Amino acid sequence: QVQLVESGGGLVQAGGSLRLSCAASGRTSSTNVVGWFRQTPGKEREFVATVNWSGSYTNYADSVKGRFTISRDNAKSTVYLQMNSLQPDDTAVYYCAAGWKATKRADDFGSWGQGTQVTVSS
Repeated sequence: QVQLVESGGGLVQAGGSLRLSCAASGRTSSTNVVGWFRQTPGKEREFVATVNWSGSYTNYADSVKGRFTISRDNAKSTVYLQMNSLQPDDTAVYYCAAGWKATKRADDFGSWGQGTQVTVSS
């Protein structure tokens, strides 16, 4: 099992930045990728970005390309999501998830964190 703990959420004005962190522990060797998803009330969980532990692969949702950057620090078993030029539409609970397949499907990720709230005011 892999345990994931997110941090770094908060309230920010439109145009501002936040950096989310996802600290992984446990059997991280059983995973290949870590992804970020977000969810708003009444909607399905939405793919945001993913990276593999080697750093050789990244993928982004079209809605965040050029504004968000995903990275990882293997020594700390931590994945980051740098979010710039935030907009009110980015408001959501952000979750990190670990899995083996590099997909955009939430169902392909077996381990999830508890989520961190990001609120962008206009």
